[in-house]
Amino acid sequence: MQEIKRFQIRGVPGEVVRTRFDERIVDYWAPRGGSEHLLIAHDGQNVFDGTTSTHRRQTWKMAQAAIDVANEQGIKPPTIIGVWHSATKENPWGRAKDLAPEKFFTAGAYVDPRWAIKDQSIVLHSDAYLQKIFGEIVPAIYGAHSPEKTAVIGSSMGGLATLYAAIQHPDKFTTALALSPHWVISDESFARSMVEALPLTHKIWMSRGDKGLDKEYVPLQNFVDSLMRKRGFTHNFESKVYKRSGHNERSWAKYLHEPLRFWLST
Repeated sequence: MQEIKRFQIRGVPGEVVRTRFDERIVDYWAPRGGSEHLLIAHDGQNVFDGTTSTHRRQTWKMAQAAIDVANEQGIKPPTIIGVWHSATKENPWGRAKDLAPEKFFTAGAYVDPRWAIKDQSIVLHSDAYLQKIFGEIVPAIYGAHSPEKTAVIGSSMGGLATLYAAIQHPDKFTTALALSPHWVISDESFARSMVEALPLTHKIWMSRGDKGLDKEYVPLQNFVDSLMRKRGFTHNFESKVYKRSGHNERSWAKYLHEPLRFWLST
């Protein structure tokens, strides 16, 4: 782990630390004295720093929301680890390689042509990406963690990666927060395979908006919701629709308090 820099963000005490694990950049923030809770976020570019976010100056405001919800619950805020995806101008498919659920697509799951990787030489590596998070990044930054007090969060492809992490590493965390999961990358067969592989012991959050790309999620998200109930997810599953909410960090930030409450409430 090599530190790159430290910076402050409005409304958050202390500093965010930017580090490098080989070629992987990671931003993290911890409350003074540490925390019992740990939140691991995909697309770390968008978590803290508006100068690196996909939509400039739009971030999740994740630390601010976590502090608010923790204060409501009377607990210390979680440590937040934001893992950057690897897409660059030289590696335009890096994010897809990191976040697409590898096991299902290498087994032949359908890919909608709109979202297909055009370079046929590209190989998915989300299994290695997740292994690096849980095997190297988390131990280096946080040390030994309690799975019962750990959550993973992501949006769009990061939402699918969050659910995939629960499938591949169910012993590492117990709450998956998937905002605007990008089911439209595939079809009902893929969605069914994902749902059937999710651990029934975990808390699962899914949500979507009603504007822009999120409007396209309605049929498949409704299909997933039905499958989740049939599988036996009850009090440990929430699926919500947010009016006037789109597919961007500003929209997710506006309702982020709710999935965090779902996780942190006892």
